[in-house]
Amino acid sequence: MLMDPEAFAVIISSVLGVFLVMGVGALCRIQHWLTHQADVSLAKLTAKVLLPCLFLDRILGDSTLDSLASAWLPPVLGFAITTFGFLAAWYAAKTIGPFVGLKTDAQQRAFALCAGICNYGYIPLPLAQITYPNAEVEMILHNVGVDISLWSVGVAIVTGSNGKKRPKEQQSAWRRNWERVSPVATSAPLIAVIVALSIRAAGAETLIPTSVMRSVGLLASSSIPLGLLLSGAILVDFLRAADWTGSAPVIGLAVGFRQLFMPIVMLGIASVTVTATDLKQVLLLEAAMPSAVFPIVLTRLYEGDTATALRVVLSTSLLGIVLIPVWMAIGAWWLAV
Repeated sequence: MLMDPEAFAVIISSVLGVFLVMGVGALCRIQHWLTHQADVSLAKLTAKVLLPCLFLDRILGDSTLDSLASAWLPPVLGFAITTFGFLAAWYAAKTIGPFVGLKTDAQQRAFALCAGICNYGYIPLPLAQITYPNAEVEMILHNVGVDISLWSVGVAIVTGSNGKKRPKEQQSAWRRNWERVSPVATSAPLIAVIVALSIRAAGAETLIPTSVMRSVGLLASSSIPLGLLLSGAILVDFLRAADWTGSAPVIGLAVGFRQLFMPIVMLGIASVTVTATDLKQVLLLEAAMPSAVFPIVLTRLYEGDTATALRVVLSTSLLGIVLIPVWMAIGAWWLAV
């Protein structure tokens, strides 16, 4: 037996709770209560106000984070593991891909971008809040590294395919590189993390008025529910746009890579290289995740193969309803957390 049945029931309940909120978002889209016109403004509100408040609230209130000295490892691991995922997925797409239908360079690169990165936002964060609340700050810091890898290595992979010219091909190398990293460097969540860590390093968190922190906390509590509602609505749109004809071999490779190979790799790394329990819990949660949704947007932006991106993300996301609790249970047993 991998773990106590009651503990496994808690995991299943937590995962279903997250997906049910996404289901409400999907229902709101189907009923036209959450319209396409509202997507951009709500997404900006979440990314520029609510998520930064969540990060400020959690980091400033975390009693285990004493200084910047304890904050460097999670983002380093996030960057390293995500970069490995991109490169390994690219290798799989190049070597195995032609046998399962990934014939073109654009298809292979879209597969690498989407299969190479796990969902690191609106699914694992609420699961961390429910199952491993002490690991939430480490997950926020870990996700900084994931973001940097996505906007550097991930974008480099998806923009390298032959064929149509990319929007930035005729610009200088310096400008191309800056435009790749600027979404991270100027993002409100990253700025919030840096500000919060700086305040903690200076020991100035006690100087912040209680009324300010209470307001930040209220806004923070809205971030995950709104993000899940939006995610559910967007997934409905993607499901409507997806073409599943002849997609079974590609789906098989995506599931095998993202939800079999990478969980084993990530749990192995956690068991061998990580000693802190909270960080082990972060890697456990991330290992259980399906592919991230945002790479579909990047694939469209850089004129990649959107059909492949949709197949990878949607198939792993739907199977995640079953596989997330399974891998969380396996990870909890493997890492003894």
